[in-house]
Amino acid sequence: MKNPELEALLNQARLPEISAESLEMFPRRLVARLKQPAPPVRPARTGSPRMAWAFGLAAGLVLAGATVHWCRQAQAAPAPDALADASVVQKTLALFPHEVRAIVEDERGLNLDLSENADVPASPPVYIHICDGKHCASFVTFSGQEIQAAGQKVMVLADARGGIILAGEGFVWSNSERPDAVNHLKIEAKNLAGLAM
Repeated sequence: MKNPELEALLNQARLPEISAESLEMFPRRLVARLKQPAPPVRPARTGSPRMAWAFGLAAGLVLAGATVHWCRQAQAAPAPDALADASVVQKTLALFPHEVRAIVEDERGLNLDLSENADVPASPPVYIHICDGKHCASFVTFSGQEIQAAGQKVMVLADARGGIILAGEGFVWSNSERPDAVNHLKIEAKNLAGLAM
């Protein structure tokens, strides 16, 4: 459609007729409508409350199941042994030369047993891991030192050939003769000759 045709069509169209009464009432109706409070805007509902509850319950069950699974995995997996890391041991021994009687890692964490005087003889450190069923502890100590393991005092003795003897009340364990369990204890020990003080 071109401009002259559009103009001809618009000229033929008639204006709507509005009664005089309607023209008089229009301003009053407009003012009355403007004075009315606006109706509250309600968000459109997209789902039912039952679906929301079902979804929330399902999400809660999945979260609870994941938490239980994570807790079981955390209990089943053994904690990493910080004393098996040679750099931790080496740095600790360097900080306290001839003062470290033992470095102990158990369920309370990592602890140091220090001598009041720098009188611990220079010798290669010995790594010991002892489990009594439920509880395990790791130690780095030196020949001639006593450690508290499995509820008793244990004397640690090491020789130059790598032999290690643990002597406690009622038992003697050696890594060269009987590296299996003693009584109810499972023991592992090795000489850390490369980390001498």
